[in-house]
Amino acid sequence: MNFKLTIQYDGTDFHGWQMQGELRTVQGELTRALSRIDGRDVVVHGSGRTDAGVHAEGQVAHVHLEKQITAEKLRAAINGNSEKDVRIIEAAIVDDEFHARYSALEKTYVYRVVNGPVISPFWQRYAHHEARPLDLERMQRSAKLFLGEHDWSAFSSAQSDSETKRRTITRVAVSEHTDERARARIVEISVSAEGFLRYMVRSIAGTLLAVARGEMNDELVTQAINSGDRSLVAATAPACGLTLLSVRYD
Repeated sequence: MNFKLTIQYDGTDFHGWQMQGELRTVQGELTRALSRIDGRDVVVHGSGRTDAGVHAEGQVAHVHLEKQITAEKLRAAINGNSEKDVRIIEAAIVDDEFHARYSALEKTYVYRVVNGPVISPFWQRYAHHEARPLDLERMQRSAKLFLGEHDWSAFSSAQSDSETKRRTITRVAVSEHTDERARARIVEISVSAEGFLRYMVRSIAGTLLAVARGEMNDELVTQAINSGDRSLVAATAPACGLTLLSVRYD
């Protein structure tokens, strides 16, 4: 049976999604739980990798199991055999052809920034703190420059193992709201695309934050996108602010 899993996790104490030997990873945690449940070695396959410290509200994975079990009981069994910083929110039986990565049509990430003099301890793990004032209108104007298909060499890790660095960004939105618990405004950068390169969203976020602080302008952003020159791009934003929001399928 093939199961589709919708997963949430606090990425702070994980070394990312992908299994890495003895290091604690989300894939490793779930694979151990599922192997125990199925009584044999199995591997859970995710829609994509998230780096160390990156969170997920809607990561998707699939796993083939021999054990005859309902989706609800599987969800309870995985959660009962995993630490509390990762949870299966939904489990569903799907066609054998479903693949969490290759069946995905679009992914959406959100980067959150607490913009105020102090960051609340309740947001410390889940948002980047920026004490300097951010110009939201500048960010919103520059965000439009990232739409469309481009070679994102300037906005990705040099160690990326992707064969091509061309990706199509379908949506970039910058918004803000006042958060009562933070007692400050939270700026959110949402990015949707068919796929992403390593550090791509964090690099885009870092550049938009530089624009908001007046350190970069639209001309420089456009030059960075078109030239692929990494030296023109601002510092990559910290991992704690990034969350995989959702993955879209047919």
